[in-house]
Amino acid sequence: MGPVSPRSKKRRPTFRRLLKTSGVKLENKLKNRQLKQNVSAKKQRKEQKRLRQAVKGAVAALPPRPLETYCPRPDEEEEEDFLESLPTDMLEDDDLQLMSSMAQRASFITRDLSSCAPVHSGKKRGSEVTKDYEKLPRKMARIEQKEVIHLLPIKDKTGLIPQSIQKPVSQKEEEEEEEEDDEDAAEQEDQLENESMEGLTAEEREQRRAQKIQEKKLRIAALGSAVISDPISNVKRVKELRGMLMEADPSVAVTVRKLVMVSLMEIFKDVAPTYRIRPLTEDEKTTKVKKETQQLREFEEILVSQYKFYLEDLEQIIKDWKQQKKKRRQAVNLQSYGGLAAVAVRCLTELLLALPHFNFHNNIIVLLVPLMNDADRQVSDMCCDAFRKLFVQDKLGAASLATVRVISGLVKSLSYSVRPEVLQTLLSLRIREVKKDIEATKPTKKFMNYQEKKKNLSRMQRKWKKAEEKLDKELLEAEASENKEHKLKLHTETLNMVFLVYFRILKKAHRSALLPAVLEGLANFAHLINLEFFDDLLNVLQNLIQSGDLSNQESLHCIQTVFTILSGQGDVLNIDPLTFYQHLYRMLPRLHAGASNDDVIIVLRCLDTMLTRRKKQVTLQRAMAFVKRLSTLSLHLLPDASVGILAATRAALPSQSVTSCWTMRFRAAASTCQSWTTLNTATLRTRLCGNYTHLITPN
Repeated sequence: MGPVSPRSKKRRPTFRRLLKTSGVKLENKLKNRQLKQNVSAKKQRKEQKRLRQAVKGAVAALPPRPLETYCPRPDEEEEEDFLESLPTDMLEDDDLQLMSSMAQRASFITRDLSSCAPVHSGKKRGSEVTKDYEKLPRKMARIEQKEVIHLLPIKDKTGLIPQSIQKPVSQKEEEEEEEEDDEDAAEQEDQLENESMEGLTAEEREQRRAQKIQEKKLRIAALGSAVISDPISNVKRVKELRGMLMEADPSVAVTVRKLVMVSLMEIFKDVAPTYRIRPLTEDEKTTKVKKETQQLREFEEILVSQYKFYLEDLEQIIKDWKQQKKKRRQAVNLQSYGGLAAVAVRCLTELLLALPHFNFHNNIIVLLVPLMNDADRQVSDMCCDAFRKLFVQDKLGAASLATVRVISGLVKSLSYSVRPEVLQTLLSLRIREVKKDIEATKPTKKFMNYQEKKKNLSRMQRKWKKAEEKLDKELLEAEASENKEHKLKLHTETLNMVFLVYFRILKKAHRSALLPAVLEGLANFAHLINLEFFDDLLNVLQNLIQSGDLSNQESLHCIQTVFTILSGQGDVLNIDPLTFYQHLYRMLPRLHAGASNDDVIIVLRCLDTMLTRRKKQVTLQRAMAFVKRLSTLSLHLLPDASVGILAATRAALPSQSVTSCWTMRFRAAASTCQSWTTLNTATLRTRLCGNYTHLITPN
């Protein structure tokens, strides 16, 4: 092997170091260049000053003085004497004349006055002398500095070669520039129109306004019809229509913006597909596809972007209304913000219900849930009604789960100071069952075991039967099992979030105005509560009833919740709710004809769960006590309420209590009579029962 060459001490710069130092080097070069220019300019100014002084001395006929004086050496004096002693006839006439003319000028002694170069400048590289105007700095056109993206370097024999490309200009920036140009043009048009409107009367202004509104309507109708007729080809018209949301004419701005918002809402409802559009991956973008597929991809991309911009515009309108901001060159006054915000909320609620499967549905939920607690009654009721409809029509449960999560966060962030209507919307949830056991929810199908197959089938038949059963299992898993399990999972998570909200309020804000809504919700979903929470929940409800701070309706909701739990999964618990029976028995006389019948409905539900469904756990004395109290109550209520109470009384009577009731009544009657034989059975029945015979007569 040959001698190894010594390692070079100079290290090659890495690409990362090149990236870090490229900008610094450029700045240093620029600074050095400017510094050199300043130094040379300073030297030129000094030299010009010295030359002007020399010229002034020459004009004053003074003997020219050299710029630099020095004392000659003795050797130089001898050399000069030798040169003066030389004869002049050796020169030609032309040379002698040139020398004499040059001696009369100061430049012969000093230097060329026309030159502006420094005194101690070196030799010029070129033979041509640079003109003065060439040395002046030029005013170059301003070149926009474009951003550069540094790529990985290329390595060859010479070393590393850095690579870079120019950063492409984003489409969004171009659109913003176009919008700025459009806004400037609109401002100029508005100024011209305002100047022309100043000289018109009120009637002429109204006519001009109606004419403008009609023109805008026709324009909106033309754009909307074009998009709906051919969405793939005319989807770009949506951008033009969305630009009309920035109408700057104060006379028609409010009306035009409302029309555009509603028109875009209807267009998106008709044009949006029935699936969620996802962004394309890098591999999908580079893959070659058919022309129709490429058109469909472009349509979906433009549709999603314009739908996003439209939702952002609606959100901005609502924010301006909430913050009372005056924007868009004062085209809309503060009084008109309320109407624009109401239309924007209406559009959002329609999109919430019409496109639950499309993109940005969760964003609409996040935007509308805080408006359920808004001070404006119209906006709040609009949002609450929309979410009730969403809960009813949501079959899978994904939208309901997202909404309940946002409501839970809203209630917690506002420290439970929200309107009761916000929690009352949760009563519309379509939750009938939750996920208890995965194996129990799977569809069952009877398959033959090995012994049955061997006994009844041949070898080939067993082989075919095995393949058929395998296929059936796969079909069951694909069709029913996964969908049902996913739905039960979503319902379970939703119900857990609902109970989390209810239990938080019971624990931290049991004296707030939300307690009736919480108790009503617990009564509605009590049959789905987990057994682990039964003991704690019953203790909390019992403490609330015994505190005496609850109203009649709230107390009835507590009783309904307790007995709904005990009549469902709680029947396995050995609990005697004597306190709740006593409380309801004491509350019944508070109902009368002067009050509303809302409490009567809750009483009937409580009686159904307390006496009818729990007949085996209710003693005869307790049942007869309630029958007597309900019979008395029926005389103090309105006719429709009395019918319900009497029906509940008849349903509450146990089968063995009819005979016992007749026995007790006959004994009481016999004790008041002289002899038992003087009374007829029919006479006793008529005298004792009176007008209540139909209550105990069997059908």
